[in-house]
Amino acid sequence: MDNHAEEQVPEFEFGLYTLGDIVTDCHTGQRISPQQRMKEVIEAAKLADEAGLDVFGVGEHHRLDFVISSVPVVLAAISQVTKRIKLTSATTVLSTIDPVRVFEDFATLDLLSGGRAEIISGRGAFLESFPLFGYDMEDYKQLFTENLELLLQLNQREVMNWQGNFRSPLKNAEIAPRPLQHKLPLWVGIGGSADSAAQAGSLGVGMAIAILSGSPEPFQNLADTYRRRGAEAGHAAADLKIAITSHGYIAKTSQQALDEYYPYYYSYRNAISPHPGQEYRVPRSDFGRFVSPVNTLAVGSPQQIIEKILYQHELFGHNRFMTQLDIGGLPYAKVAAAIELLATEVAPVVRREIAKKNSGISPAREL
Repeated sequence: MDNHAEEQVPEFEFGLYTLGDIVTDCHTGQRISPQQRMKEVIEAAKLADEAGLDVFGVGEHHRLDFVISSVPVVLAAISQVTKRIKLTSATTVLSTIDPVRVFEDFATLDLLSGGRAEIISGRGAFLESFPLFGYDMEDYKQLFTENLELLLQLNQREVMNWQGNFRSPLKNAEIAPRPLQHKLPLWVGIGGSADSAAQAGSLGVGMAIAILSGSPEPFQNLADTYRRRGAEAGHAAADLKIAITSHGYIAKTSQQALDEYYPYYYSYRNAISPHPGQEYRVPRSDFGRFVSPVNTLAVGSPQQIIEKILYQHELFGHNRFMTQLDIGGLPYAKVAAAIELLATEVAPVVRREIAKKNSGISPAREL
């Protein structure tokens, strides 16, 4: 008899991420202060940790309508009020930051947090960091590729000799401090690019797929490409991890979730668009179809979110689900209630059902 059932499969992980947007409340017309927004981000991370969620991420932006531009600093503050939750960027815009600085900052975070730091790097949908830090948009792809490859090497070596096209050479450079973990877990965040999925698989790093709306099925080819290229490059299947990230909101009933979330969601979409002037208008009467079981937007009752994540797991066989709850000025009390529901009513059921499936040979996890 074979030992497939005895193979150790990591428990499915649940996480939250925030970009720290500062948007006028669509009901009150009031805008939260940057200081209060930051306090609420830290409180949400503390609550997620206490509730038993696995990962908390913060994203990088360089605009006045976001409060987080220095991701490692915010995560370091969170590390001091949490005990077990993993802390990650969501994402680090690697094209416009020195990889040496990134590694040193996150290695420092790893020491401060007791070995809980991760990095999700990406190209970024917002492009304000290019002119801000003096980079040319024509080098968009080349910058990311070179910086990612350098970051991978920094994660492996204490002393570096390296030369590239966009930063000064490294000659017997000591890269300090070293993280508490043997190596920092590295992920690449992608949208819909098959080339990015192939790159992540070839490098053997984790892949976080941002699916913010629409059907998840067209993204299935990204998971297939990632695993295929990873296998071709000789990486173990267990090391090829996939996260699915999406917007979401959970309330006791579907009707409550839709009614509470709808105005804040579209307020956010219109206020924080990377394409100014492109307005999103969907009547409340049509919003239900955007959160249907086969749509990625994770809004609904706990049972609906459970079904949605399990459906996606059939498509992707992913290891982690992360959602952004706190958008568009949504009051913190509602965010906190949604966190509790995710941790206490959604996560245990999903973990149990996936563990059952993984006890045998699951087609969703075969390569």
